[in-house]
Amino acid sequence: MDGTVTTFAVVAGALGARLGTGVVVVLGVANLFADGLSMAAGRYLGVSAALEQRRAAQRTERHHIALVPEGEREEVRQILRSKGFEGATLERAVDVITADVDRWVETMVVEEYGHGPIAENPRTSAAATFASFVLAGSLPLSPFVIGLASSEIPGAAWWSMALTLVGFAAIGTIKGALVGRRRVRSALETVAVGGLAAAIAFVIGVGLRGLVG
Repeated sequence: MDGTVTTFAVVAGALGARLGTGVVVVLGVANLFADGLSMAAGRYLGVSAALEQRRAAQRTERHHIALVPEGEREEVRQILRSKGFEGATLERAVDVITADVDRWVETMVVEEYGHGPIAENPRTSAAATFASFVLAGSLPLSPFVIGLASSEIPGAAWWSMALTLVGFAAIGTIKGALVGRRRVRSALETVAVGGLAAAIAFVIGVGLRGLVG
């Protein structure tokens, strides 16, 4: 979503300022890769920080289990009791969890510290972020790139707009499917948000047109 919105916003702003096709491509490609790398770097650092927090929580819990095992067993008991376990079932569940230290630690990391059950890989997450950003962001630029390579295709701006709308709709549809929302509504919502960002960029481009020689 970010890749498509930001790149098309750059394209719309350049078109609003009546810049040439070459300028549109330069600005768009520069924005695409700079923002893509920035997003990937931010994702890498964020996931890495979360992973370090998770590891720190694991070390803390292992230390607590070794130091005060009964106290940690009681914490497990309280957690399970809050989930509706009672009596013999409760005690059995506590015994099962605390019989294995790794399972015990993982239970506390998830239930007490709020970390997800599966730790993400920072490199994989960053690579996926960059790839998806560049792939989606290439849609608004492709008609202009093809235009430069083929002595200008007519209606590059309209093709860019059409491909971008298709991209917005596809992203919205996928999002709707993933979160269990109506796909048409999700697609329209994404198109509206992306279109608003592009419209603002276009208006700004028109307003600043006088600065371009």
